[in-house]
Amino acid sequence: MTHIPTPPRADARPVTLEINGFKRQDDYAWLRAENWQEVMRDPSVLADDIRQYLEAENAYQGAVMAPTEALQEELYKEMRGRIKEDDSSVPSPDGPYAYGVKYVTGGQHPKFIRTPRDGGEETVLLDGDKEADGKAYFKFGGASHSPDHKLLAWGHDEKGSEYYSLKIRDLSTGADLDYSIEDTAGGGVFSKDSKHLFYIRLDANHRPSKVFRHEIGTDPSADVLVHEEPDAGFFMGVGETQSGDTIVIDIHDHETSEVWMIPADKPLSEPMLIAPRETGIEYSIEDHGDTLYILTNVGDAEDFKVVTAPKSAPVRDNWQDLVPHKPGTLILSLTVYKSFMTRLERDGGLPRIVIRSLADGAEHEVAFDEEAYSLGLGGGYEFDTSTIRFSYSSMTTPSQTFDYNVETRERVLLKEQEVPSGHTASDYVSRRLQAKASDGELVPISLFYHKDTPLDGSAPCLLYGYGSYGITIPASFNTNALSLVDRGFVYAIAHMRGGKDKGFRWYKDGRREKKKNTFTDFIAAADHLVAESFTAHDRIIAHGGSAGGMLMGAVANMAPEKFAGLIAEVPFVDVLNTMVDDTLPLTPPEWPEWGNPVTDKDAYQYIASYSPYDNVEAKDYPAIFAIGGLTDPRVTYWEPAKWVARLRATKTGDSLLMLKTNMDAGHGGASGRFDRLKEVALNQAFALMVTGKA
Repeated sequence: MTHIPTPPRADARPVTLEINGFKRQDDYAWLRAENWQEVMRDPSVLADDIRQYLEAENAYQGAVMAPTEALQEELYKEMRGRIKEDDSSVPSPDGPYAYGVKYVTGGQHPKFIRTPRDGGEETVLLDGDKEADGKAYFKFGGASHSPDHKLLAWGHDEKGSEYYSLKIRDLSTGADLDYSIEDTAGGGVFSKDSKHLFYIRLDANHRPSKVFRHEIGTDPSADVLVHEEPDAGFFMGVGETQSGDTIVIDIHDHETSEVWMIPADKPLSEPMLIAPRETGIEYSIEDHGDTLYILTNVGDAEDFKVVTAPKSAPVRDNWQDLVPHKPGTLILSLTVYKSFMTRLERDGGLPRIVIRSLADGAEHEVAFDEEAYSLGLGGGYEFDTSTIRFSYSSMTTPSQTFDYNVETRERVLLKEQEVPSGHTASDYVSRRLQAKASDGELVPISLFYHKDTPLDGSAPCLLYGYGSYGITIPASFNTNALSLVDRGFVYAIAHMRGGKDKGFRWYKDGRREKKKNTFTDFIAAADHLVAESFTAHDRIIAHGGSAGGMLMGAVANMAPEKFAGLIAEVPFVDVLNTMVDDTLPLTPPEWPEWGNPVTDKDAYQYIASYSPYDNVEAKDYPAIFAIGGLTDPRVTYWEPAKWVARLRATKTGDSLLMLKTNMDAGHGGASGRFDRLKEVALNQAFALMVTGKA
């Protein structure tokens, strides 16, 4: 490695913080901009001293990684070469048209298109590259067409702060109406007559607190407030049932939900409550005529069940079991069509599709053969259909899109992901392992490697993890991973507690007062890979983002000797400070996930015992690469900045420590599909450099 320049040092400006009778000192609290809400909308108002520190860190990171620039370019070209640049989705039919998305060669952003249902000339409804032209950042927030096919509501964000501007396009002219609706969550839902649009507006603290109804063609200042959520601890969204008959207002935190409905053909109606929220009870709805189909965990149905209720009287006393609870089989989603319904379930850690006839209750499954795979079930636009669409892939099998006829049970392959540079599945191996955790639980690990990779402990390994919010990381095909795997890496995903990989219990055992199970499970996965000679501890690069970045910070403190390096993207590492700051966008809704340290001393002490920023110690750490986004409303930029500052001032040894702050983007990094690949290439170059493969 070439000479590394002297890294920047942030000033220590100690402040004493006290809550619940606990005192602690924070030397780097000043990196949290007092005007952070303004910075989200206009990054230029960031205080000079903060900007200077972030830019100094960026300059240092650039200097350190300069010797890998040729490698980064090589990786970028490889990954771009695996993308079919002029790719398109399989259009989804809806009435007289079929709607889809496509990309053109060289294009960074999608084009939204439609064609006549039975074939004919394609029309570009919205050109992402044209809309993004000249902008440092541009991201779509969703696009939906009206039931009469005359309008398109679409959102865009030009700062990375996820405050979306909502526009309405007249599809007969291709021009947007002469106004936009600001500070929205992105998408919208049309009424059945296509005259009104329901959308979410974000407040000053970036919370989705209000549902508005907009009359098409009128000034947005006259929009009607339909429903307001006063509790800052709850998220709110608006959608519709598959039938299109009901507009759904969904209110939820991470363990409790409440649903209101509005007849889509009577958009001026007051919302009707399904069942009042009750802590720990979740539910969502579909409808079929006068009947509601409800997916819920009520009545100790930990892995969820399906009940029905009359739409006119949906109170909980009227809920009748239709698909009973089956412990260990987690029902992930429910969609109801005219003659059948579909469930996406996870059983034994793997997903499956179940079809149920509404006429007689007969059920059958759509079966798959591989040891580990990913499955996605699309709802489509239509209600009166006998066909569903799903996607399938594994770590060795590129994504495949199928139409499945629920009556004939015929499966038709519509599209297979093309890898222009070539991919031979038989050259690679995909496996599923089980690592024994400290308490005896078995933690699944999905593995992917080249068949010629020596399994004698000499191979480097990238071990990815998330483990929060019940999110399951699928064992899906990842063209970017091939660049590491083809260079001798073992690519692994640890499916720790905190996700729902093994049912809802798996989630409960990795949150709140059991959060440390997530971290120890990840460490157990690393130990197992070493014990089975897939790699060695000094050759493992751990990788996680957001809550997975918190995982990176936690394992760095708990077991630094078991990793050669860590990549922490937008890492949630200042957990204690964030969870006591109820002005931040996500803090109140997050309390059910982590605990509320403001009111609960036990929660305070538990979070304080693992919060990565608060547990940095004077010891050797692995190489660490932290990445943040200046306008990120989810994990604010100062979390990785403070963490790196404290690490620099505290850690011993000479291991590499870098911070990169994307000054033009937020939580998701660069918005263009190719620009994002440059960020992935930088991460991979770090992994290759640290493991001696650069």
